[in-house]
Amino acid sequence: MRSSFRPAPFGSLFNARFDAATAANSNARADTPSASLRAAQGVACRATRRLTRALARMATTTGFVAMTSSAAFAALAATPTLAAASTIAVRTFHAAALNREWPYVVYLPSGYRADTARYPVLYLLHGNNGDAMDWITQGDLQTAADALIARHEIPPVVIVMPQGGTDWYVDRKEKMETAFFNDLMPEIEQHFAVEDDRGGRAIGGVSMGGFGALRYTLEHPEMFCGALLLSPAIYSGDPPPASSARRVGVFGDHQFDPHIWRTLNYPALWSGYFGRPWRVPFFIASGDDDLVIQAESSLLYTRLREAGNPAALRIVDGGHVWPVWRQLLPAALKYALACVH
Repeated sequence: MRSSFRPAPFGSLFNARFDAATAANSNARADTPSASLRAAQGVACRATRRLTRALARMATTTGFVAMTSSAAFAALAATPTLAAASTIAVRTFHAAALNREWPYVVYLPSGYRADTARYPVLYLLHGNNGDAMDWITQGDLQTAADALIARHEIPPVVIVMPQGGTDWYVDRKEKMETAFFNDLMPEIEQHFAVEDDRGGRAIGGVSMGGFGALRYTLEHPEMFCGALLLSPAIYSGDPPPASSARRVGVFGDHQFDPHIWRTLNYPALWSGYFGRPWRVPFFIASGDDDLVIQAESSLLYTRLREAGNPAALRIVDGGHVWPVWRQLLPAALKYALACVH
């Protein structure tokens, strides 16, 4: 499998382009299905270039290993030597479902080694028009995970953050959902010492990523034992006029198509989920100024609890912004990872 590996220095600053509830992405609009695919590939290529340029500008810092080749990456992944600190890195591989190179960011805990027991794995999905690296640079994920692990509040865990562009994690502009399950998960299980069963796997997302994480969990409860949704861009009905879901060329080729939205929206998966034996605990949270999403989050929580599904709800002060998600992340990690063995 063709792949490359680059360092991702902690503290690097990416442009804050993330406004998942309201920001229109003109590059992702499409007039035809072929134009939609080209737009999605263009967004993906630009995101990859942004990551590459930012990483190239940064010097190696504590907790990061500079890698420039697949061989170097293999040495890191397989080394029996205990790491002195947690590591953040960016890896690129060829995703067959996307027919292109696909980057992701990975967090390896302090002491990670490939020749011992396998680690639980958490997949985190970013928001609309954001970056996989947002979890690190804006969410302080590394700091939060390091502290929770040091206090034995979560187990040492591998955290994977794929680059999702503006695809909303569905098979529309690109086959992003197929790529997640058929390409990314096998890639992670091949190259890292992670669990490959439900009891060692959790998922989460922010905003658009919360939409994706909810869908993936309801579709495949046999694959995840815990989930976290931070200000998820979920709507029990059609998205409000300000939602980027109406403008990114995903839910409709020429314009927003309510039928496509309803087919892919989580209520369409509800009966199928509850018709199966698995129940996934959900951590759901939002800022109280994020009026529509906090209401929808509360509704999802209520429906889950009424149906006998474990769930936790947190509403805190703030809007649809990273300071809110940064505040919520430690509690979300503890809840979502409580299920892993």
